Amino acid sequence: MSVVTMRKARREQISRSIFTGLAFSSLLFLLGIIVILFKEGLPVFQQVSFFRFVTGAFWYPIQEPPEFGILPLLLGTAWVTFGAMLVCIPIGIGTALYLHEIAGPRQRALLKPLIEILAGIPSIVYGFFGMVIVAPFLQQLLNIPTGLCALTASLILGIMAVPTVGSLAEDALRFVPRSYREASYALGADRWQTMVRVVLPAAGSGISTAIILGMSRIVGETMTVLMVAGGAAVIPKGFLQPVRPMTSTIAAEMGEAVMNSPHYYALFAIGLLLFLITLIINLVAEMIGRRYRLHLGAGR
Repeated sequence: MSVVTMRKARREQISRSIFTGLAFSSLLFLLGIIVILFKEGLPVFQQVSFFRFVTGAFWYPIQEPPEFGILPLLLGTAWVTFGAMLVCIPIGIGTALYLHEIAGPRQRALLKPLIEILAGIPSIVYGFFGMVIVAPFLQQLLNIPTGLCALTASLILGIMAVPTVGSLAEDALRFVPRSYREASYALGADRWQTMVRVVLPAAGSGISTAIILGMSRIVGETMTVLMVAGGAAVIPKGFLQPVRPMTSTIAAEMGEAVMNSPHYYALFAIGLLLFLITLIINLVAEMIGRRYRLHLGAGR
């Protein structure tokens, strides 16, 4: 083996080692996050049982004795997520259908970058928009005590998730074979019937993945819900009440929690539960996406 060949093989080995290390570094970061969350979150269950922690109706972490019930926070997250999905699913899928099935090249070239710009806007800007524009408008329109409520948070988070749902749904529509559309037109179906009865079912798995990942974006959002949800840690009974999701609770209280106190550990326990929820959501999305890719591969 010549010297040049040996040097080339050594460089390839070094490059392979570097890229392998970079690839596995993300796993190390993930493992570190999991270890920290379990290490700092589990001690709170020495003060309160897991069942009481999850089903307790009162969150008063600094009173004596403290109350560590996160049911209001869980329900606040659920209300806001449900409302945001009602906003982002029809708008996101409708946008994807228009861009891919109806819009011409010029319209697509104009609208696609605008939608992607929405994804790049910082969440705190959405929060300011919700506080200054949306909340006062809803308060006056609906004659409610405050516009900072679950409805405002749902609207803002739904708009924030539209680029995620729309972009991924359009990718799913792009992978539907053109022969499906041509066969539908050949049988006498119009464009609307083809979109609703042929294209959407064919891209169903990919669109489901887009919806689930949009839900993950909504569940994990912090600054927007901290600014526009109202911050009331009470069990919500409707969209017009202020709520406090789990993410905003961590952001609002971590700075004032005493280190290694039960309050401190309880916030980490909320973070651990939130991590597990988003992990499950992403795993479900990956499973659906993998089945979709296998289905496309078999179809081709």
